[in-house]
Amino acid sequence: MAGGFPGFPPEALKFLSQLRQNNNREWFLAHKDIYEQKVKGPMVELVQTLGGAIQAFAPEMVVDPKRAIYRIHRDTRFSPDKTPYKTHIAALFTPRWIPKHAGAALYLHIAPEEVLIGGGVYMPGAVELRAIRRHIADNSEEFRTILNRRNFKKWFGGLEGDQLVRAPKDFPPDHSAIDLLRYKQFLVSVVEPGKFAESPKLFPRVLVLFAAMAPFVRFLNAPLQQRGPRLAEDF
Repeated sequence: MAGGFPGFPPEALKFLSQLRQNNNREWFLAHKDIYEQKVKGPMVELVQTLGGAIQAFAPEMVVDPKRAIYRIHRDTRFSPDKTPYKTHIAALFTPRWIPKHAGAALYLHIAPEEVLIGGGVYMPGAVELRAIRRHIADNSEEFRTILNRRNFKKWFGGLEGDQLVRAPKDFPPDHSAIDLLRYKQFLVSVVEPGKFAESPKLFPRVLVLFAAMAPFVRFLNAPLQQRGPRLAEDF
């Protein structure tokens, strides 16, 4: 496994760091070849290598780089920050039966200061959140078992994400799973130094963590899967 991907070349982090200081179209176009060859190219290779391995424990995930890898261009339409480019490169592995960003996923991003390896539901819509909370309420012991597995706790600690101060609508304040139901996001992550992206240890580390996250992600997606063909309409 360790030889599956050699790591990103040093030029990748250097490019992303320089892009922060020169986040404009003219600079990017002048250095686009470096981005394509030293940043995006290795990311495609990593996603392809991960994809084949992910199928062993999460065959429901789409592993096509064209779907998984985010574009470098930022959507600035509703943001006060008008810089045109992201200063990291990221990939998201999602189930084939759920629209991208509509459910739980496995996530990886490479930035000059960090490598973030994470999973879960980042910004669920109202329909998604209700379904996930109901699933947790009805299956809280199963969810706690996943969260309390030895390696899961060792690597991720516990749940991350924004929480409500009070009980969510339709759930009593004394519900046995209220500590879980108050979450508005359901996330776990591990952060490594940016230079870790250049190490051959990156691939096995991501793979081990993704495998540990798979039951967590699958649990969160279960109520969305049950909604069947109406899913895309609801979202």
